[in-house]
Amino acid sequence: MAWEVTRTVRVRLDVPDDRTNDLHATNSKFQYCANRTAEWAWRYPEDDCVTSKSEAEAAIYDDLREETDYLHANLVQKAIKRATDDIGNCVDRLTEGENTSRPEYDTFSIVYDKRAATYYRDKVSLATVNGRVECEYELPYDVEATPHGEYLLNDDYSFSTSTVHYDSEADEFYLHAAMKREIDASSPEKAEHSKVLGVDCNVDDHIAVTSTGQFVGNADYLNHKRREFEKRRANLQQTGTRSAHLTFQQIGDRFGRWSEDYLHRCSNELVEEARHHGCTHIAFEDLEQIRDRISDGKKFQQWAFRELQRQVAYKAEEDGIIVDTVEPQYTSQQCSTCGCTLEENRDGQHFECLDCSYTVNADYNAAKNVARKLVLKLQRGQKSPAGGAFCQYALKSGIMTVNATDVASDTPVSAERESTDKPTA
Repeated sequence: MAWEVTRTVRVRLDVPDDRTNDLHATNSKFQYCANRTAEWAWRYPEDDCVTSKSEAEAAIYDDLREETDYLHANLVQKAIKRATDDIGNCVDRLTEGENTSRPEYDTFSIVYDKRAATYYRDKVSLATVNGRVECEYELPYDVEATPHGEYLLNDDYSFSTSTVHYDSEADEFYLHAAMKREIDASSPEKAEHSKVLGVDCNVDDHIAVTSTGQFVGNADYLNHKRREFEKRRANLQQTGTRSAHLTFQQIGDRFGRWSEDYLHRCSNELVEEARHHGCTHIAFEDLEQIRDRISDGKKFQQWAFRELQRQVAYKAEEDGIIVDTVEPQYTSQQCSTCGCTLEENRDGQHFECLDCSYTVNADYNAAKNVARKLVLKLQRGQKSPAGGAFCQYALKSGIMTVNATDVASDTPVSAERESTDKPTA
């Protein structure tokens, strides 16, 4: 059995000086198609929004081709897909009772698959409003141990649908190359002997806390940077000048890159923690079920959680580590030692069990519960020659082993037995 792994490599493009305007014009028409699709498909609150790409194509594809002077057919299709996908996400949020609005597209981002682009190891040929443009890659002098050498120039990886971006501050174009390969899944023996790293994500204090007691990132700092960005953006919107609009785009691009890079470092720490403890799985809470816990800056925090999980998932896959989710109910209220579940057990960052008096950081306690939930989920779906799977989850002081024979159903934590041996890498 094999599964697909995708790594995204950001590579600077050497665009001929006389062709930069062609790329900007192409982006303008791509944006037009996406915005026009969003306007057509957004029917809320009078009617149901259209989220089907095929339905949107049937209705407006021909018009969009004509209105954009026959932009490359595949680029029109990709713009329609981007808009309908985003509207689908908006509909999900509306269903959950959240406020949202029609998607708008004003940043430079063009989607290219192999029908609109030809990818080589040293260059790419891109369809534009004025024919094809060939752009060589600007690679580091020494590509060894860089993403360029590891993925972009590696014949084990093939190119998949990618995006072209423009950094207005640096006046540079970038290809976000999606590199794809198939790798073998874990062996049956590995699947039957699982070790889980639990991760609890938070909107304040630390971004993530693991069942091994690792505290990762600073959610307060991330939220502070977002509020600074929102405040400056609001001031620029009030100004309304062309200069303010250009600055608006620049700081938006800058904040987006900074946020992605910050979460990139956090995701590296989580994957390294799993690798260090020899984990086969990383467990998160299901994002779709924790929205009600996110208050300030809902959309941004949901994006941050989703982006962190996405980065962890694609980085972990290459090490054969599987990322899975569990239901979040009661992970913050249940004692990870005795199983007592009371709302009063938790007070902010402090957890103290009213039954057994176990006292610990509340997020660390939750992370252990997240890990345990995935262990039980795995055992319900696995069978070993002895009649049950041998599963563990990684702790700060060692590992917790759960015998599937004892926990065929969601039994109390007391059915577990703890090993005092610390996990090894």
